Amino acid sequence: MAGTDLLDGLDTPSRLQTFSDVQLAQLAQEVRHRIIDVVAQNGGHLAPSLGVVELTLALLATFDLQHDRLVWDVGHQAYAYKLLTDRADRFHTLRTLGGLSGFPRMAESPYDHFGVGHSSTSISAALGMALARDLAGLTHHVIAVIGDGSLTGGEAFEGLNLAGHMGRRLIVVLNDNEMSISPNVGALSLFLSRTLSRRWVRQMRRDALKFLRAIPRIGQKLAVYAMRGEWSFKSFFTPGMLFEAFRFNYIGPVDGHNIPDLRRHLAAAAAIEDGPVLLHVRTHKGKGYAPAEQNPTLYHGIGLFRPETGKPLQSKTKWPSFTKVFGDTLTEIAARDTRIIAITAAMPEGTGTNTFRSRYPDRFVDVGICEQHAVTFAAGLASQGYRPVVAVYSTFLQRAYDQIVHDVCLQNLPVTFCVDRAGLVGEDGATHHGAFDIAYLRHIPHMRLLAPRDEDMLRHCLATALALPGPCALRYPRGVGFGVPLSATLRVLTADMGEILKEGDDVAIIAVGNRVHPALEAAALAEQEIGIQALVFDPIWLKPLPEEQLAELAQRFTRILLIEEGVLAGGFSSAVLEFWNDKGLLRGQRIKRMGLPDVFVEHGSQLALREQVGLRSKNIVDALKDLCAPRSQGT
Repeated sequence: MAGTDLLDGLDTPSRLQTFSDVQLAQLAQEVRHRIIDVVAQNGGHLAPSLGVVELTLALLATFDLQHDRLVWDVGHQAYAYKLLTDRADRFHTLRTLGGLSGFPRMAESPYDHFGVGHSSTSISAALGMALARDLAGLTHHVIAVIGDGSLTGGEAFEGLNLAGHMGRRLIVVLNDNEMSISPNVGALSLFLSRTLSRRWVRQMRRDALKFLRAIPRIGQKLAVYAMRGEWSFKSFFTPGMLFEAFRFNYIGPVDGHNIPDLRRHLAAAAAIEDGPVLLHVRTHKGKGYAPAEQNPTLYHGIGLFRPETGKPLQSKTKWPSFTKVFGDTLTEIAARDTRIIAITAAMPEGTGTNTFRSRYPDRFVDVGICEQHAVTFAAGLASQGYRPVVAVYSTFLQRAYDQIVHDVCLQNLPVTFCVDRAGLVGEDGATHHGAFDIAYLRHIPHMRLLAPRDEDMLRHCLATALALPGPCALRYPRGVGFGVPLSATLRVLTADMGEILKEGDDVAIIAVGNRVHPALEAAALAEQEIGIQALVFDPIWLKPLPEEQLAELAQRFTRILLIEEGVLAGGFSSAVLEFWNDKGLLRGQRIKRMGLPDVFVEHGSQLALREQVGLRSKNIVDALKDLCAPRSQGT
């Protein structure tokens, strides 16, 4: 590890305000080395955090974060901030069970002023903080840092719109690391934007307009012509017109890796008192680490790798991930059905739709970080006879709940939702676990819901969903499959029918999705250890339920175990109990439910988290023993 004299000697972030630009540049290198070393061991969002090291230092050297408020958007880029705000000694625990979160969290540090994890929220949250400050009669600064990718989200524009309307002091730093907002137009743009944002120029502009308006009869027209001329000139040479249309004072673009320039422009933004300011900063993802600079997509969220070479460590298993099986199967089906359109919200690699994109680019749409738009866009396609497939993480589909209800299900349109990362996702933690999809999808009329138990069943579930006349969702977990061979031929599953995978007479296990194979393992262990004969039933269909089979199980067994990797409140087991109760099938059976508790599960490896919440095969064995144990007298 490179020397970290300045970093290890930093007792409080306020000391950065006394550092020279040379010291800050040295500290930037120390921070980069520490981030690379830790992420190589723990995995994480490397490229985004490396890209904002200088910006983070400039922010901390300009503002007093014990009083001023800073909101990061998404939080992928917050590692440098964590290192520099009294957490360097714990940074090695990043994303591990009981360690630092990979995202800003208010409960973790007083310097984390707002918890984040989903995109496009920073401007709205910061504007709320700015209003609270003004109502309290305080004077501190409020800063939001948002990336150009997050700016594609509708909530970001809603925040810009209200901020411009309210006219309160607010600083928005646009971290433009992909040049997707506007092209780099060079020194002239930088000069014009910087000059037009200076206080004396802005005052002169106001005085000139006041003078023109005072001219009898034609003054107002002259002022309008002058403003139009200025707007046309600026919009031709600079990207500032978009933000000035929202009534923001625009500064930039600024080199996001030049600390003196950043400090100067942040100070200028802080000095503007008449309304919100947007400081446009250009950065490079992965800055300072060649592998991440050359492939920022791969290193956006990376697993373990060798820091010397940047090469990812090879997985010990050769089994394909659920995501890859989905992407390959969708591409296979699309070869026979030209109505299929694949849609993703800025996640082609993450959802496996990059395979589809390379084969059928005309039938692939990346809508950006706009899940609400993605769903309604898919509904529009479906209304015209197409079969859109929305590939999205479970946690992000939550953002489009109303569109699922109103635009898809109410109209009974055949949109297929492929819900990746269902269940516990691991190190990304509470903001990214797919804990709620069963609960928020199963109660919507017309919606069907499938939960494949393994990678082969995923293929058949996808073929089934695409054959249905209305909306359907299938949920599958993050990570590799169970090593089940993939069938060469796809089959459409029998509607509302599950499968008994193991017979037994003592207890019935009803397990959902990726908990089916651990349930089978637990049933075998329980039989070996204590002679319990457990039936294992995979419902496959979570909505509509396989009612006939469930009714038979309720009548046949007095001991029943229900298992799901989703919240118990409103989840699959709730649906089964409701069905049994409504049909009068509850007659004193001993029933135990296993699932996610009514808390936000924190970060850690998937294995460690399943151990923590009690969803591993050994926990299932313990539950079987408890169910089958003789009841004590009086119970």
